[in-house]
Amino acid sequence: MEYNIADLFESVVDAVPDREALVFVDHPGTGAERRLTYAELDAAANRVGHHLLDVGLRPGEHVGLHLYNCVEYLQTALGCLKARLVPVNVNYRYVEEELVYLYRDADLAGLVFDAEFTDLVAAALPRASALRHLVRVGKPVANASPLSAVDFADAEASASSARGFAPRSGDDQFIIYTGGTTGMPKGVMWRQEDLFFSGMGGGAPTGEPVKKPEELAERVAAGGEGITFFPTAPLMHGTSTLTAFIGFNFGQRVVIHRKFVPEEVLRTIEKERVTSMSLVGDAMLRPLVDALGGPMKGTDCSSMFSVSSSGAIMSDTVREQFQALVPNVMLLNNFGSSESGFNGTATADSGPGRGFRIRVNSRTQVVDPATHEPVAVGEPGRIAQRGHVPLGYYNDVRKTAETFFEKDGERWVLLGDMATVDEEGVVTVLGRGSQCINTGGEKVYPEEVEQALKAHPDVYDALVAGVPDATWGNHVAAVVQLREGAARLSLEDVQTHCRTRLAGYKVPRQLVVTDAIQRSPSGKADYRWARSVAVEADR
Repeated sequence: MEYNIADLFESVVDAVPDREALVFVDHPGTGAERRLTYAELDAAANRVGHHLLDVGLRPGEHVGLHLYNCVEYLQTALGCLKARLVPVNVNYRYVEEELVYLYRDADLAGLVFDAEFTDLVAAALPRASALRHLVRVGKPVANASPLSAVDFADAEASASSARGFAPRSGDDQFIIYTGGTTGMPKGVMWRQEDLFFSGMGGGAPTGEPVKKPEELAERVAAGGEGITFFPTAPLMHGTSTLTAFIGFNFGQRVVIHRKFVPEEVLRTIEKERVTSMSLVGDAMLRPLVDALGGPMKGTDCSSMFSVSSSGAIMSDTVREQFQALVPNVMLLNNFGSSESGFNGTATADSGPGRGFRIRVNSRTQVVDPATHEPVAVGEPGRIAQRGHVPLGYYNDVRKTAETFFEKDGERWVLLGDMATVDEEGVVTVLGRGSQCINTGGEKVYPEEVEQALKAHPDVYDALVAGVPDATWGNHVAAVVQLREGAARLSLEDVQTHCRTRLAGYKVPRQLVVTDAIQRSPSGKADYRWARSVAVEADR
């Protein structure tokens, strides 16, 4: 047995077949839900894997998952891994041109899609010649474009629920497409063994990783139930899918919602006695705070042990508000990426004026991007990780060469995040180098300014971007969404507030108030949008 995700999942199934594995809550307010044990989820995934092989897809080919959160998403991902097909996440927010790019760049041979996306799939399909097999989840939508696709229920019914797949390997691939903050999406190619250790904690994210594949099932069999994982962000983003697999590696229960609706999330926490919830920054935590302080006041969240965020920071202000409502929960700002998996967790003294400080794992360093050598204490560099890292970007030799390198016989990945390191080895993340604002020769990282802005009582959400400036080269612009009922906010108000938390050159010189901050479905910042809004307002 190797460190193959499907092999490891099957070993857990054999250890606890009758334990509840997955709970799915459908459209909010309907009360519709599905529950599957480990044995039932295993059989369901087998059917998908066999169907895809039966229609002629071959091991190593790529299958897109163009779906909202649903049982079929995780069932298909597992089915692909069982059949040695490569699952590929598809962002359901993409428009036709972006879908055409991803379908073609990923060389998709198969696609499992939500019926709601039929028109988009039909529009993109003629320009994706390699895509030859479609499976539709859900009932056909009225007046949708004609599309030749197999109904998911029919695909299941016609395929075997037994295992019977060819031997697998830790070298089998798993691809995670990431949109990043600039450019078109890139497919990060992981060996499954590397993803198991870097993205899933090696079977023990907070403890000692397993030393052999067989040890995972042994731990599950020796342990009990009681942990319920709740990834609330879309599964199409790697973090949520990996969180679900971490739950499966523990032999515990995973709960998912079709979409993020704060009131429904809180009802599920109470009903399912959720212990560990993952989300993405203030964009998800703040609506939960508002609901708990308003229409959902009194919801029992006492089962909660931890709330973790990755991809965006939970600001100090919103963390304090949530902590006041749910006092016993541990709030964790985690740091990681599609290219590195998990790197570390923010220290207690992170925040405005101190930066996002993390204690990193032993495989993470801050290096000079040119020489790849560790930087001196206090000197800026880029975060890099060695060991269990991806193979590179699919279909992108140039970007792979820029991001991945070999040193001292080990593979490394060079992340886009700038950082410094102190005498104790604590890393302060400055921000994405691509978003860094050069104003009068000084460097300003948007994330730090955003943290300061969100500490203002009238600010609901904020993004920061650089706007061309004849004097300074660029000036710092704040794009702000006000809290409901907040009074008018002036640039002078913002500057007075920020000067107590930031150096003068970091203080915004422009303020744009908008009805809503634009973010991805998972809560990640859309800096291109923020920059365009600020530039337009400056004209």
